[in-house]
Amino acid sequence: MTRLAVLGAFAGLLAAANPAHSADLPVAPEPVDYVRICDAYGARFYYIPGTETCLRVGGRVRTEFRFRNFGEAENAWGDRDTDGYQWRSRGYLYLDAYTETELGTLRAFIETYMTVTNGNETSTLDKAYIQWGGLLAGRNGSNFDFFTGYAFGAQISSYSDQKTNQLAYTLPFGDGYSATVAVEDQAERTTNIGLNGGTLAYGGTRMPDFVAALGLNQRWGEVQIMGALHQVYPNATYNGITGSSEDTLGWAVGAGVEIEFGGLANGGSVVLQAVYTDGASGYGNSNWTGRITDAVWNGTTTEKTKTFNIFGGVHLGVTDTVAVNVEGGYHTVDAGLGAYNFDQWTATANAVWNPVPGFEIGPEIQYRDIDYSNASGLSDSSELYGTFRLQRTF
Repeated sequence: MTRLAVLGAFAGLLAAANPAHSADLPVAPEPVDYVRICDAYGARFYYIPGTETCLRVGGRVRTEFRFRNFGEAENAWGDRDTDGYQWRSRGYLYLDAYTETELGTLRAFIETYMTVTNGNETSTLDKAYIQWGGLLAGRNGSNFDFFTGYAFGAQISSYSDQKTNQLAYTLPFGDGYSATVAVEDQAERTTNIGLNGGTLAYGGTRMPDFVAALGLNQRWGEVQIMGALHQVYPNATYNGITGSSEDTLGWAVGAGVEIEFGGLANGGSVVLQAVYTDGASGYGNSNWTGRITDAVWNGTTTEKTKTFNIFGGVHLGVTDTVAVNVEGGYHTVDAGLGAYNFDQWTATANAVWNPVPGFEIGPEIQYRDIDYSNASGLSDSSELYGTFRLQRTF
């Protein structure tokens, strides 16, 4: 019996050392990082596995058929070299990441899209910024801009809506008050330098734009007062013509108010904004006619162009699934040379149906009237544009 016990123990040791037998034994599973919901920053955020960073992934698909200017001649439909219609499809990708740190919330945001219009493909990095507390660095909407449209604004606009590289700091005061100071890329806001017989381009960049804004955000709506400084830096020559070798400082000031109201199935709002510019026309409108200038060279001095812009809109939530939007603006330009003076009127209206959340369908009609000065030698124009859009955001 003793010999049998010893032999049995020895056989057990051999079996434990034999892979063919140990493969039959249970093996502990590898640890798995499951995706966890993160509800600290809103819906649809998840922790990136293995980190404490919360990420939200979103997207948008938009397709629209655009009737190009079919107003009075000469229009897009009468010019054989201009597209009478555009069929445009666009796909967006949004990435939004938050991480809590000892010094506050750290955020990174990306918005990019690709567009195909009549067979031509382009890609755009619309937003890409890092935000840490009140500090924001990267590409985002300008801190000067307040009202950026209720309607699609599919082909023309009545306001300034400029994305730009920037370094900005926003300080909240409490009770909805805040102040923002920012340094923004000057190149996003330049127009032309006018002169007799043509236009003069800007020289190389030398100084960024400086922007400041005061805001108030309440349950009834918002108010903002803003200002900007912009260097006018003409090129020294144009096609052999000697231009200005001296720069000057342009500026812009503006104020806007938006008020929300009830009385409709889905509420509504109305907004009004005014902007005055002196050598900084890009702050008055993002969609000027090509005749716009920041300044003109009259052969002796560089005279800054002055613009006055007033625009606004109304949003009506007619039902829980149907909204109507109307907006428009008036812009007048007073340049140092009469040939560059003009008035520009714009108006836009659309109706949007949301059959399911995140999905909208609707038509839009837009009008633009441009009255040039007699000295320009240009004929006044009345333009009409039409758009039909389908859009799904997820």
